[in-house]
Amino acid sequence: MRILHSPLQELLQARPDLHPQRYFKSSLTALSHAIEDLVLNGKDKPLVIANFQRERFYRTETRRYQQIAQRTDQVYVLATPESNFASAAEPYETIPFDHRDQLVNEWHLVVVGQEYTACLICQEHFTPDAPPVIDQARQFEGIWTFDRQISCQVAHLLLARILVYRPELAQKIQQARVRFSLNAIPLMASVGRGSIDAVTFTERLVTHLQASQYRLLKAYRTIATQERQERLVNSITTAIRRSLNLHEILTTAVEELGRTFEHCRCLLYRCDRIYQDVTIEYEALAPGMTALKGETWLLVDNPLFQAAVATEKAIAVTDVTKLPSLQANPALTTLLSRSRIRSWLLVPVIYQETLLGMLEIHHTGAEPYIWQEQDVGLVEAIANQVGVALIQAQAYIRLEELNNQLAALERTRSNLIAIVGHELRTPLSTIQICLETLASEPEMTLEMQQVMLQTALTDAERLRKLTQDFITLSRLESGQVHWQLEPISLQECLNLALNSLKAWWSPQDLARIAVNLPSKLPLVLADGEGLVQVLTKLIDNALKFAPDGKVTIKARSLKNKLASKRTSLIEVCIADTGRGIEPSQLEAIFTRFSQEEEYLRRISSGTGLGLAICRQIVQGLGGQIWAESRGKNQGSQFYFTVPVS
Repeated sequence: MRILHSPLQELLQARPDLHPQRYFKSSLTALSHAIEDLVLNGKDKPLVIANFQRERFYRTETRRYQQIAQRTDQVYVLATPESNFASAAEPYETIPFDHRDQLVNEWHLVVVGQEYTACLICQEHFTPDAPPVIDQARQFEGIWTFDRQISCQVAHLLLARILVYRPELAQKIQQARVRFSLNAIPLMASVGRGSIDAVTFTERLVTHLQASQYRLLKAYRTIATQERQERLVNSITTAIRRSLNLHEILTTAVEELGRTFEHCRCLLYRCDRIYQDVTIEYEALAPGMTALKGETWLLVDNPLFQAAVATEKAIAVTDVTKLPSLQANPALTTLLSRSRIRSWLLVPVIYQETLLGMLEIHHTGAEPYIWQEQDVGLVEAIANQVGVALIQAQAYIRLEELNNQLAALERTRSNLIAIVGHELRTPLSTIQICLETLASEPEMTLEMQQVMLQTALTDAERLRKLTQDFITLSRLESGQVHWQLEPISLQECLNLALNSLKAWWSPQDLARIAVNLPSKLPLVLADGEGLVQVLTKLIDNALKFAPDGKVTIKARSLKNKLASKRTSLIEVCIADTGRGIEPSQLEAIFTRFSQEEEYLRRISSGTGLGLAICRQIVQGLGGQIWAESRGKNQGSQFYFTVPVS
C-alpha cells in the first residue's frame, strides 16, 4: 500500500504559521529521550505514538518502550519491517507500514496526556549528490513543540494512518480519541501549553545531549583512527607498487609507524622460526631515544618473541617491569634498562603461515602506555603489507635468478656450439686430410707416411680427450660419480699425473716443472683417479699458458677453516710464471666453456671444461679450489685442498 501524503506536510498546510527548524539526528535522539523520560517519570497515562522509520532504528529503543508500556496502555510504534517487527510480541502496538510510505522518511514522537503534551514531527533532509555521513550527523527538518493543539492535531493524523495498516485497532483508537479529546481535531482552538515538569525535562535533555555528543565524538575518533590506518596502509601499498627496492619499502614502513607513534621507537627485522639471533635492520626514533639499529639480539631467550611466534598474534605488554619472565633474564634486563623500554608491542610479520619478520613498538616514557585495540590493529595492518612486500621482493629476486640462469644457459648453448664446433671440426679435418693423402699417394715415402699417420693419431687423441671431458663433466654435475675414498700418497698421484703428461709434452717441457713437496707429507683421503685427473689438468694448463716459463708444484698441511670440521687438510699449489689472469676473471675461469680472454682460444686449443671438471672433483672430495694472480704477465697460482686421512 503506497501512501504519498506526509503527516508533516499535512500539518504545515493546515498551520502555515509554523516554521520548520533543522536538527541533526543526535539532537532529535536527545529530544526524544527527554520527552520519553517525562512519561517514565510522570504519573499521567498518556497516548504515545512513535515512528522510527525503519525497524533497525527501533530495535535500540525496544527496552525503553517496554518500560513506557508499563505506564500506559496507549502506545503505538510505527516502522518499516525488516525482519520480525510485524509479529513482535510486545506490550504495545507495533504498526508495520509499507516501505513506499512517506513515513519512511519521517521521525515522529507524539505524547498527549491529561496534564501535558509534547510533539516532535520531522522529515529527513537529503542533499543531492552529497557524500554519505555518519548516522548521528543525518539532518531533519520539522517541528518540536509542547503546544497541545499541535500535538493533538499530529496525534489525530497519525492515528488515522495507523488505522490504514491496523484496522482491527479501531476500537482501541476510538477509546484514545475519546479519552484525550481528539475527535474534534483539527479545530483552531486557542493555543495552550501543557503543564510539564520543566526542570526535569531540561535536566534530562542536557544529559541526553551530552551522551549524544559523547557518542558523536567517539564515532569521529573511530573515523579518524580508520582514516589514519588507511593512510598508513595506502602509503606503504604505494611504496610497494612504486618500487621493488625492499630496503626502500621497509624503510618507508618504519618511518610511517614512527610518525604515528610519535613518542616511541619502531623496529623492524627479518627472521624466521628457527632464528637464534637477529640484527636490527630498520628503526625509527623519537628525539632523545637510544638507537638500536645494527645491534644483534638473542631471540631464543626472549619469551615475548617466542610467544608472538607461537601464537602468530601480536603481544602487547603495558608494563615490562611487571613481567617476572623478563626480569628474571639478565640479558633482557640489561636490554630493557639500556633501551628504556617500558611498554612493548610485538607484531609478527606472517604471510601464509610463514614467519618473515617482526615489527616492534617501544614506549619509553616514565609511565606505562596502555596499548589500545586500534594501536594493535594498525601495526597488524602494516605488518600484513610488509609481509606482502617481503614475499614480492623474494619472488622478484627468484625471478632475476631464474632469468640469469636462463641467460647463462643460453650463453652455454652458444659457447657449446661455437667451441665444440671448432674443436671437433679442426681435428676431424686434419684426420681426413691425412687419411685421404695416404690413400691417394701410394708413392709417398715411408717417412712421410709416418708423419701423416702420427698427425692423424694425435688429433684422434685430441678428439678422445674432448669427448671424455664432456662425459666426465656431465657425470660430475648429475651426481653419477661415486668416489672411492682411500688413504693415498700425494707424491704417488703426482708421479702418475707427470707420467700421463709425457704422452703429449716433450722432455724439455716437462723439465720446466719443479716439484717441492715436504718429505713427511701425510696421506690424503681421496679418490686416486680423481686426484690424478685434477693434478694432470692443472699442470697441463700451467705448461700451456707459460710456454717459456717455469711451473712449481708445492704442498703444505693446514687446519680446516670451517668451524664445523676439525680435520686437517693438505693444500696443493701449482704455480706458473706465464701470462697471468685478470683478478676479475679468477672466479669465472672455473665455469664451463670459460677461458680468460677470447684471444687465448686462438693461441691454445681447449673447450674451457678443464677447470670446471677440477672444481667438481675437488668439491666432491671434500676440498676447495681457487686461483690467484696479480694480473697480466704476473703468473698464476692454482690452489686446491684435500682432507688428510
